[in-house]
Amino acid sequence: MWRQLRKNLPEVDKDDILEMVGLESRRSSAERMVPALALFGAGVLLGVGLGLMLAPKPGRELRDDLRERLGKGANGAAEPKAATESSARTV
Repeated sequence: MWRQLRKNLPEVDKDDILEMVGLESRRSSAERMVPALALFGAGVLLGVGLGLMLAPKPGRELRDDLRERLGKGANGAAEPKAATESSARTV
């Protein structure tokens, strides 16, 4: 009897039943965070692009300054902690 009843009924799962009642299943935190992070990343890229376009320096000078600052940042991270603390106190 159950087999015959099962053949006649369509496949129904939890989401179908919730939709019939007018509800939906609870979204996981990853489903909420991925779109938020994507929008944040797009906003950062847009802000950086606009900042570079509206910068007061010509492109070559701006690129040279950025290259110099990024080089200092990479080298500064390799310095010992005591050296960075002593330079911070003298400023």
